[in-house]
Amino acid sequence: MNAPSNAESVPIQSDGDVADWLINHTRDERFIDTIFAQMCIRLQRAGIPVKRATLHILIQHPQWLGARMLWADGMNEAEIARFDHEVRQSSAYIGSPGKEIHDGVTELRENLEQDPALGRQHAVYDEMRAQGLTDYVAWPLYHTLGKRHIVTFATDRPGGFDDAQIASLKSLLPALALVSEIRVKNRLARTLLETYVGTHAGELILAGATSRGSGTTVRAAIMICDLREFTRISDNWPRDDVIDLLNDYFDAMSEPIARHGGEILKFIGDGLLAIFPLSQPSACANLLHAVSEARQAMIALNENSRGTGRAPMNYGIGVHVGDVMYGNIGSRTRLDFTVIGPAVNMASRLETLTKQLGRTVLLSRAFADHVAGEFDLEHVGEHPVRGFSEPIELFAYHG
Repeated sequence: MNAPSNAESVPIQSDGDVADWLINHTRDERFIDTIFAQMCIRLQRAGIPVKRATLHILIQHPQWLGARMLWADGMNEAEIARFDHEVRQSSAYIGSPGKEIHDGVTELRENLEQDPALGRQHAVYDEMRAQGLTDYVAWPLYHTLGKRHIVTFATDRPGGFDDAQIASLKSLLPALALVSEIRVKNRLARTLLETYVGTHAGELILAGATSRGSGTTVRAAIMICDLREFTRISDNWPRDDVIDLLNDYFDAMSEPIARHGGEILKFIGDGLLAIFPLSQPSACANLLHAVSEARQAMIALNENSRGTGRAPMNYGIGVHVGDVMYGNIGSRTRLDFTVIGPAVNMASRLETLTKQLGRTVLLSRAFADHVAGEFDLEHVGEHPVRGFSEPIELFAYHG
């Protein structure tokens, strides 16, 4: 959770002060959930009896449709819950206030003191009645280009919010929309960069590493993985089946890499390039642990494929260690944040050799020296490697 700021230290005289605070005094606060919790506390001090409030944000994320920030009386921080893309088919969403707002309603008010049979029927209203709440209001929160998010407020005041309190809450919406959009766009930029270039590269880009040729030298373990016979598969399988296969394969490979501290820099058709920087002392061991877990995931995936009549998938992995140039490469207007250098070329050549030598995972001697005694490796001798003048001593890993 993000630490609350100094909301307690600033006396609030009116709801107008809350709007001023939102506009002029939150610029150094990075997280919208923190701002939202502070705003609710300040509203209470301004005499508006908010007991519960939520902020619902739609986000562009490969896994999540959106997030809900929930604040309730006595909380210094908002609770964050994320929702996947299937939530719109759930009973929690169908018939909910959120669906009504997303369908175009511009204000939703529910008297929670009246007989439930006379009001809208949904579980969230029953939950709020059970908490002793008496009134609930929800509004769309408009961001640019017509994007609609949602903010809600509820009270336990007998008789609910009065007209002046509703007017005060509604008057805050433009300021809250402005402040929330800035934070959501910042988070979106970070999410998109993490999704498409990886966490570490994304951080560097956000920090300003965007000029062509900018970069740094990183010593890392490099892993290149490639799917076997993908051309045959893509030529003979239906398009949607090919996409599903690739996604399943990349899940099996990628999740262990991320879990063990590696970073996938790119997907290249049916292959991937990942690095484990040696700034982490156990980077090379972590890479092999990731390979072991990926192997188990692929075994399970192939078992499932047999059950559906599909042929099992085979793959090859080449692993090396060395210095790589990590940074921006490309044309004046289109850059790629990646790694290049002889060490990357070596890993690529070893991946190609897995087919010739009949091994799934091939390691260079330079990499094997980093994990000597920790893993059971098969010595497969010295072999010529295209582009390198001397034969390279290789090891296979079967873990």
